[in-house]
Amino acid sequence: MSPPGPQTPPGPAPRAVAVLAGTAVLAVVTDQIVKEMSVRHLDPTEPVRVLGGLIYLSLLRNSGAAFSLGSDYTWVFPLITFAVIGWIAWMTRRLRSVPWAVSLGLVLGGALGNLGDRLFRAPGPFQGHVVDMISAFAPYGERFAVFNIADSCLTVGVCLAILLELTGRQRDGSRAQRAADPGPGNGQATPEVRP
Repeated sequence: MSPPGPQTPPGPAPRAVAVLAGTAVLAVVTDQIVKEMSVRHLDPTEPVRVLGGLIYLSLLRNSGAAFSLGSDYTWVFPLITFAVIGWIAWMTRRLRSVPWAVSLGLVLGGALGNLGDRLFRAPGPFQGHVVDMISAFAPYGERFAVFNIADSCLTVGVCLAILLELTGRQRDGSRAQRAADPGPGNGQATPEVRP
């Protein structure tokens, strides 16, 4: 008998891909609904105080990234977003983990939510200003950057990805685990496939 050939890595699990897509769609839809309601009902000169001043709803338009960084280079952010979308598509090739699907879906949804603003809001395509409305502790971002639902999704998605990495959970559903009693030169993580 001939020895078995090299095994082909398993492709993505349909369930994980569906969770990623569903999470991204939910994030984008929620973000856009909140932005549209904010544009229609919030007065930029009259922030709405919520939870005793813990949160303020303040309508702002941001041409830059977080903390208004790069406001003179608005056209760069859509290009970065396209790169993020490509990276997520590449990561999906072996996606079999539902927690990773949620993480990547949140990042994708957040990126697409703000990309919509960059492409379709004033002052024009690739230069649109992102609508922000959530300000913590002060009405105009004096203590923390004013953000939106898309920003929140991006942040939670990245934090979840870091947590998954730190706990050894792999995109393909396996889990990297250190050997209980590593000998000399045997301290590397070994993948353990979980059902």
